[in-house]
Amino acid sequence: MSVAIEGTIAPGFEAVGAAFAAAFEGNPTMGAGLHIRLEGEPVVDLWGGVADERNGRRWTVDTPSVVFSCTKGLMSILAARLVQEGRLAYQLPASRYWPEFAAEGKSEATVTDLLSHRAGLSGPRQDLSFEDLLDWDRMVGILANQYPLWCPGTAYAYHAITHGWLVGELVRRVTGQSPGQYFRSLITEPLGVEAWVGLPASEVGRPAHLQVAPSITALWADEAKKPGPNWPYRAMTMGGALPADLVTTDGGFNDPRLQAAEVPGAGGIATARALGTIWSATVTPTEGVRLLESEVVGIATQTQSAGAPCFTAEPPFSRWGMGFQLDSEARRYLGEGSFGHDGAGGQVGFADPGSRVGFGFVTNWMMGPEDKRATSIIDALRQALR
Repeated sequence: MSVAIEGTIAPGFEAVGAAFAAAFEGNPTMGAGLHIRLEGEPVVDLWGGVADERNGRRWTVDTPSVVFSCTKGLMSILAARLVQEGRLAYQLPASRYWPEFAAEGKSEATVTDLLSHRAGLSGPRQDLSFEDLLDWDRMVGILANQYPLWCPGTAYAYHAITHGWLVGELVRRVTGQSPGQYFRSLITEPLGVEAWVGLPASEVGRPAHLQVAPSITALWADEAKKPGPNWPYRAMTMGGALPADLVTTDGGFNDPRLQAAEVPGAGGIATARALGTIWSATVTPTEGVRLLESEVVGIATQTQSAGAPCFTAEPPFSRWGMGFQLDSEARRYLGEGSFGHDGAGGQVGFADPGSRVGFGFVTNWMMGPEDKRATSIIDALRQALR
């Protein structure tokens, strides 16, 4: 049975709409949204499918969903804006802003190290509980006092969840606002979009219900069997605080308590329209807002981490700027200058300065390495722009 797709497509972008519709094939309980802007104006705004398979609630234009590591990209926008304003410097030690971070030999770790997965804190040395993740002060205290897994700045490994507290605490120390508060005042309120780092009580129940494809469960089941310490596994589970899949039917990031907490490494919640609009505003005036100047975008998208990480992993490998995920074999965007961040299970948000494109794809049906949904949509967009 085909899924009813709603929304609008500008002339010339019909193939992008077809790629979006094709993403639902074989996924009967999937819901998704897609929003693309060109030079600040919407050219694709589509949605369809099921927001909650438990009760049949349909996905609508304003359905938000957890965007997982896309949140890292949003946090990197906040950091870049502070650099643009002269309030934060990439090259300075993080302890200049966060003195407690100097503990256990981390005094020379730079802001760049924290943003580009080079801080040596990809996973916790101690086992943590779900309740620990809800306590901001406890989490940043644990990371500040942890002896690094490698000498900061000398290598990299993906900071799957910890990245958000590391960058978020820098934001908090510089601005005096929590990351969620600063995100709201700088980005979502001026743009008039629905996205949150820390879901307000007024929005509880709105996010789509997340589901996990069997391929993800199988992948992490194999990872769990590897001899320890398995640092990539600990990075994802936070020492047992999270399920490796990140969600269960009512747990992990399906739990309203975690959605309400500020977990800026993976817990952002957004509509596709919000995600595409935000990324558009990083490269071109959008709804009257330009978030980043071209000069700071150029600095923030210089490669900082690439190639094989310090813990054994299979290629292809991602490429990172100042927290931004750059175009690579692991995540193809429109081209060399594109920057953004994808998220667990299939979420993608990015901008392309050359074409002045902002892109947001959000789904509640989480797939594993076989997932080609966003890639096919991006391929169709690339052809349409040509």
